[in-house]
Amino acid sequence: MRSSILAIAAILALPACTTMSDTPPESASAQPAASGVTPSIDTMKRLVQELSSDAYEGRAPGSAGEEKTLALLSSEFARLGLKPGNNGSWFQDVPLVEITARNVSPLRFTGGASPVTAAYGPEMVIGTYRTTQPHIAVKDSPVVFVGYGINAPEKGWNDYAGVDVKGKTVIILVNDPDYETSGLDGTFNGRAMTYYGRWTYKYEEAARQGAAAAIIVHDTVPAAYGWNVVQSSWTGAQHVADSANGNADQSAAIGWIQKDKAQALFASAGLDLDAQMRAAKQPGFKPVPLAGVKANVSFDNDLRKHSSKNVVALLPGKTRPDEYVLYSAHWDHLGRCQAALDGDDICNGAVDNATGTAALVALAEANVKAGPTDRSQVFLAVTAEESGLLGSAYYGENPVFPFSKTVGGVNMDALSVAGRAKNVVVIGKGKSQLDAYLDRALAAQGRVATVEPTPEKGYYYRSDHFSFAKHGLPMLYFEGGEDLVNGGTAAGMAAAEDYTKNRYHGPKDEYDPNWDWSGVAADLKLYYDVGRALAETTDWPNWVEGDEFRAIRDKDRAGQ
Repeated sequence: MRSSILAIAAILALPACTTMSDTPPESASAQPAASGVTPSIDTMKRLVQELSSDAYEGRAPGSAGEEKTLALLSSEFARLGLKPGNNGSWFQDVPLVEITARNVSPLRFTGGASPVTAAYGPEMVIGTYRTTQPHIAVKDSPVVFVGYGINAPEKGWNDYAGVDVKGKTVIILVNDPDYETSGLDGTFNGRAMTYYGRWTYKYEEAARQGAAAAIIVHDTVPAAYGWNVVQSSWTGAQHVADSANGNADQSAAIGWIQKDKAQALFASAGLDLDAQMRAAKQPGFKPVPLAGVKANVSFDNDLRKHSSKNVVALLPGKTRPDEYVLYSAHWDHLGRCQAALDGDDICNGAVDNATGTAALVALAEANVKAGPTDRSQVFLAVTAEESGLLGSAYYGENPVFPFSKTVGGVNMDALSVAGRAKNVVVIGKGKSQLDAYLDRALAAQGRVATVEPTPEKGYYYRSDHFSFAKHGLPMLYFEGGEDLVNGGTAAGMAAAEDYTKNRYHGPKDEYDPNWDWSGVAADLKLYYDVGRALAETTDWPNWVEGDEFRAIRDKDRAGQ
């Protein structure tokens, strides 16, 4: 599915057709009123505490923690009276391969003025997408700096122009060339990250170019997280989508390197990394071979094929049961990871994303209590989000309920426990007509929707809604606002920074009985009101005219 992104991008570039109306969805006054039911915070607390307990071992796909998670979710949905959503089953199999690297050598660069060595873990991480190779060895591979590693013909940009990197090791910068601009105008949307800025794309393009190895230079600001996140996410068991060819068309080795080590590497080749980074931001950048420098790394792989599972629960509609509203959240986390100073090596994933998973159950419970809606409602808990949106991507390619008959939906990932906020931050605000539904729900709470304060972090491409959007399905994804009722923006930003620095993708993302649940309660009610309105209306909200996903949706809905 990684290799399909260019085909999707080609579709996205097509002119938007007009088979669907550009008229906005029903006005707020015409939309069905939300029911008076409020999703239960007690249900949220109970399930978040359970899912993030050490007994679930961090909910890694293919682990005992997955088995416990699946059993809990299917039991909860059955208790509420929902139906198994996948042809009588609660589950959709997602073929994966678990890859655990062993005997990892240092990443060594020779041939420069002096050798440069990066140690596995604190200075570099390495892995592979190849699912049939128990041993990977990159030996004496010439090194080429390819800037941001982007090949975007529609933008007149090709960082691989004029160089053949087959069998070579490419060094790549994270994010887009114009991420430092203040506005949203630019070749790559200015400050807002495009998919070309995501690390997943960079490995995909390096593989298409034939690179033996692809190494991204970690830089905290454009990456949007520190090295601790990279290290915890990329060490230990990794999960990769299975394929018929064992992903043999992918680069043998993919990974990250600390920026100071990259600086030493460039200096050994007589280059200045900072100067090369500035050059890479300019149109017409040409790749730069590191003259004489060769890369070497090797590691063994323990390979295990298995089927992880998405959980699919259905609340049938009463008058139009063949039309669907989708709620999604990922149930997985990292399992055991880089240990904290106290020896704790379980990444419990309480906020990320036991909160979203629990929200699925709380929303299902509230909708059962309120009574069935005209349209059916689907509650989808997907696997392997932390491995690159693999579970949602599989559902996107193999939807249980056709996207042409799915109205739209909401995605929930890491609800805020910092307290009630005056706003919510909409990821991708202005992209679809779903914004009108959210605005109505917000107005009832006296709150507002705001745009992302950090669009350079590329959140639109980092959660499961993207897997559905790229197939044309309008999805709403928002985060808890940063303008807190108690403490304002300063308090909200401090809470977000503290979580990112000290808990995100680490062992300390644990359940805390002292959390302030008022913000979760308010945001959960928004998800409920938006979903309920979508499930009662006769409208089919679309992407706005000119949006990248509009043509796909119009084509999918044509003739319905």
